[in-house]
Amino acid sequence: MKGTNLSSPAGFILLGFSDQPQLEMVLFLVISVIHILTLMGNTAIKLVSYLNPKLYTPMYFFLSNFAFLDLCFTTSIVPQMLWNLKFPEKTISYTGCVIQLYVALGLGSTECVLLTVMAYDCFSAICWPLHYGIIMHPKLLQQLGAVAWISGFVESTVQTVLVLQLPLCSHHRVDDFVCEVPALMKIACVDTTFLENELTIAGALYVITPLGLILVSYGCIVGSVLRIKSAEGRRRAFGTCGSHLIVVVLFFGTLISVYIQPKSKYTQNHSKFLTLFYTVVTPSLNPLIYTLRKKTLKGLRIGCLKETQVKQKCETYSSNPSDTGYFRHRFSFHVGRDISIIHIKVFPFSEVL
Repeated sequence: MKGTNLSSPAGFILLGFSDQPQLEMVLFLVISVIHILTLMGNTAIKLVSYLNPKLYTPMYFFLSNFAFLDLCFTTSIVPQMLWNLKFPEKTISYTGCVIQLYVALGLGSTECVLLTVMAYDCFSAICWPLHYGIIMHPKLLQQLGAVAWISGFVESTVQTVLVLQLPLCSHHRVDDFVCEVPALMKIACVDTTFLENELTIAGALYVITPLGLILVSYGCIVGSVLRIKSAEGRRRAFGTCGSHLIVVVLFFGTLISVYIQPKSKYTQNHSKFLTLFYTVVTPSLNPLIYTLRKKTLKGLRIGCLKETQVKQKCETYSSNPSDTGYFRHRFSFHVGRDISIIHIKVFPFSEVL
């Protein structure tokens, strides 16, 4: 079969569900609604996190980055997808395909790293609550955010350059909705073993490793939560990072299904729906999952304060740095990851007596 290099200016045909026009019309309507909700939800999170000084916290810093990432991710894919679903021309230009491939890979890799960083945030909040503000200081937040974005697009650059070197079959028919590495590899006219091995290594670095770190973090979190005697305290602690865990399961579950599942006609047909799920549905669910949890947490905290039902933990201990003993009395209340130190007083034992 005649092959052409991907660096040629020829466009591509994104087949999708072109053999099922009725399904395409239904998908067009559903995806249009979901896309609007995604834009509204993530934009609202980004604006509220930026405009409200009370939300200048590590938790909302990462959530704001996550919302911006979802905005960029869905914008780079969905408009072209809607065009192809609505009109008979299922084409995408060479430049459009390269940009879509690079941006989608970069944002997807960044999300893997960002979810790992957010897991570390949860770990610090649950396992080291009294040191949380010291650990997650502003400089570290900026560094972690920069690492997530830079590492994601470094991986995207490597993957895109390698894919662009593939000589492709002349028909340029991509059996997918978007320009993805697995779909482009299937229309290559050469042996893609090297690229497959490189993709496996990238998957280990950006999918398996982050997922493993997240699982380790949650293992430590579960261990700390189980040591809490109060059932209400355990429930609140699990609720602190429950939304993050749901997003991790949705994102990594579909990602692994698309990139690691066995190759067959059966799985290819179903992988299109999985691609739709993690490119369209998941970005729309993220704002709902996070904002519901934050609203519940805020309501829970206000209600507890008004009804004085917040359990106060009183730690009384003494230290004797010199000959004079010291008495320290500390009150703290716990609501999710928010650990508020009400009062710390240090005075000599002689004053107590």
